[in-house]
Amino acid sequence: MKAIRSLVRIGLVSILWGALSAAVAGMHEGYSGLLLAQSPSDNPGSVELEQFLFVQAPDWKNGKGIVLTWLPPTLERLCLGKTEKQCSMIDFCIRTTNRESSQCKNIGVNLARIPPYPPGTRPRRMLSTVLMYLEPKKFEQLQQFYASAPKASLERLSMSARVKARIRYTRKPDDDDFELLDVIAVPPF
Repeated sequence: MKAIRSLVRIGLVSILWGALSAAVAGMHEGYSGLLLAQSPSDNPGSVELEQFLFVQAPDWKNGKGIVLTWLPPTLERLCLGKTEKQCSMIDFCIRTTNRESSQCKNIGVNLARIPPYPPGTRPRRMLSTVLMYLEPKKFEQLQQFYASAPKASLERLSMSARVKARIRYTRKPDDDDFELLDVIAVPPF
């Protein structure tokens, strides 16, 4: 009788553990990318993913190009409504070992309440790429979205100014990188 009770207890604990594991994994679903393929052997640190990227207008004088920004999940909620430069500073201050530095003062975020990014966060920091001098047919959906979007929506990070993209993500010991492979969808989703 004791053996049956022990087996039932072990079974219930296993079921509860599995449900808890699934629930925790499900909480991060919106942030994790869909893994499409592993990279060829010439770059073992690369994977192809589907990710949402923020679309931004460049903040330099001539304003040419399209800026695509990929944020760690923790940073995403902190950066909505902020410029890319403000978000970059918040990202730096979360990752730095000296959160008391002058750069981390008056950034509009209480750093004491924000833990460092968890191990395995993808990407490990804010990543951006600038697309310039695009051929008319290259990333056509993205170019049409950018041309028709209200300019104000491209000045600050906004959920309405994102694209779903297929990217190649490369994790290196010293830094991460991504390359845009394809634009899958533009707003509205």
